[in-house]
Amino acid sequence: MKINTQTNRELSWLSFNERVLQEAADSNVPLVERMRFLGIFSNNLDEFFKVRVATIKRMIDIEETTGKYYKERPKEILNQIQQFVIQLQQQFEEIYKEVKFELEKEKISIINETQLTRKKAEFVQKYFDEKVLPVLTPIMLHNVKKFPQLKDRSNYLAVIMTSEDPEVEKEYAVIEIPSERLGRFLLFPIRTRKYIILLDDVIRYGLKSLFSQLHYDHYEAFTIKLTRDAELDIDNDLSKSFLDKIDESVSGRRKGQPVRLVYDQTMPRELLDYIIQRMDLEKDDNMIPGGRYHNFKDFMNFPNLGKPHLQYNETNAINHPHFILHKSVFDVISESDVLLHFPYQNFNHYINWLREASMDPNVVSIKTTLYRVAKDSAVMSALINAALNGKHVTVNMELQARFDEKLNIYWSRQLEESGVRVTFGIPGLKVHSKITLITRREQGNMVNYSAVGTGNFHEGTAKVYSDILLITKDPEIGEEIWKVFDFIDNPYKNYKYEHLIVSPNFQRKKLNALIKNEIDNAQKGKKAYILLKVNSLVDKEMIKKLYQANNAGVKIQAVVRGICAIVPGVKGMSENIEIVSIVDMFLEHARIFVFANGGDELYYLSSADWMPRNIDNRIEVSAPVYDKDLQKELKHIIKVQLADNVKARIIDEKNLNLYKRNKGNSQIRSQIELYEYFKNLK
Repeated sequence: MKINTQTNRELSWLSFNERVLQEAADSNVPLVERMRFLGIFSNNLDEFFKVRVATIKRMIDIEETTGKYYKERPKEILNQIQQFVIQLQQQFEEIYKEVKFELEKEKISIINETQLTRKKAEFVQKYFDEKVLPVLTPIMLHNVKKFPQLKDRSNYLAVIMTSEDPEVEKEYAVIEIPSERLGRFLLFPIRTRKYIILLDDVIRYGLKSLFSQLHYDHYEAFTIKLTRDAELDIDNDLSKSFLDKIDESVSGRRKGQPVRLVYDQTMPRELLDYIIQRMDLEKDDNMIPGGRYHNFKDFMNFPNLGKPHLQYNETNAINHPHFILHKSVFDVISESDVLLHFPYQNFNHYINWLREASMDPNVVSIKTTLYRVAKDSAVMSALINAALNGKHVTVNMELQARFDEKLNIYWSRQLEESGVRVTFGIPGLKVHSKITLITRREQGNMVNYSAVGTGNFHEGTAKVYSDILLITKDPEIGEEIWKVFDFIDNPYKNYKYEHLIVSPNFQRKKLNALIKNEIDNAQKGKKAYILLKVNSLVDKEMIKKLYQANNAGVKIQAVVRGICAIVPGVKGMSENIEIVSIVDMFLEHARIFVFANGGDELYYLSSADWMPRNIDNRIEVSAPVYDKDLQKELKHIIKVQLADNVKARIIDEKNLNLYKRNKGNSQIRSQIELYEYFKNLK
């Protein structure tokens, strides 16, 4: 029997999103959190279609126009994706019904426009008249020659209007559901029991009022949602700045090619065919039948309704034991390197460091790379303040951070207006590294303080993404961080690095050498193992090297949250490889690499996953962790996660997403265990 040596990355990603759906299905997860996991699943799927499915469709177009064929057969993969998504969509609808049923037991009812009592109807009608009606812009489809340009990922109601009068012809209309302006959920002002109605159904109830001037007496409304290709079309006009090109191309994204139409499966075939024809959609545009409601991404913000037991217990971020109130952050870092673990520990420590640097008369300059930042960013405020205080501040802003381009453009302009030097990296190479360098004058010398992280300098995601930030005064690391910044400014310079592993020029070579070292040590009878924690593991060359290490007797254990193309546990190929994926209340995002190195372990933190784009086509930084106590922290994280028997799923050749369960009674839920660990850290 032929064994697959690699899992298709698209199907592996869908398997990851199925793990998110498992959280929504898990009766042990609080009900409001289950509803929010439905929202996360939906949002993930939207982005998958906008990026990955759109890419596959472009591959099909290339095949058809050039006759050049890809090994992975994009049409076949697209069909597999559609089948998988339809299956997941069916599970989704069943889980949503179940969660609604369980909410009923908690005296929380999600009702629609057909279930309104007289008082509730009066409340809905008043809300519709005062808030909803003024912002609705229905388009009568028989009146327009061209079908309206539906916005990407917005919800629409496709309406059929008929009359008992045979002289009045049937009409169709499309109405955008303005959930971004009004919110998706309307709560009724009733104390004894909670009632919620979706904005979709408020509009359904108000259709008669909306079209009162017309001669119709019967209305039916069905939800549709279009997903478009998210690829940016950047023109080559040399007279425009890169900032302006990205700005224009983001504005044009709403006209991207359709990659998916989700529709209410109860919609009459006549109306569906009419929409498909008028929109000039094709079979390959992924027609996905769904339920009455779409755009469940809004359910990520499902209201908590004042019942604490329906949500996860709040885990307040812990202050790092070394950061004492009123003590200089520079003094703390001078005493020893520090690891900050988010969201377990407080992200404010990093912000306070920037704020202190912005006012410190001895600080000469601040350099940082930014990929994603918060809308109301304290990080940005500190950097702007530093520039206003006369510091030399340089920010490399990645304008092509997908779906955050608009916000990054906004902040770039705010920074420039405040005197910050803003750079935009190297054409063709995203700057994905998370690094900060603060240069300070101490006793007549220039001293570098460095930070290297696994996640964005974003106080919002720092509350829900598990990431790690190393802050160090190590002069050699500081010098090499300076080299990375200089390389971003001057890519023609060829630097060498003794400590950092830097993409795109050195990461692959160094990782290969580290794995080969484990192979050599295993063959010599020395300690040989690899511990990995990454978001994605898909690089073919890295997978091939790991298989070679497996065959040499190297033990490989990995925590891979998302896409995993390697196939573990196959005799003769990967029997020494064990991989789990953890999906829980925090998004696993940190990247840690540990190599046995014959007993003298090597530890790295990284911004890079093991994907071709991160290794070869981006600027990424992996930093060594030399402090023995900090190494123990990193090893503890991986060991606890590998021992998780509550939220860990086994990754294997069958992709069944089976939970890892131990025979003993002791339950280990790694995120809870780690929170307790950091709470007691001294």
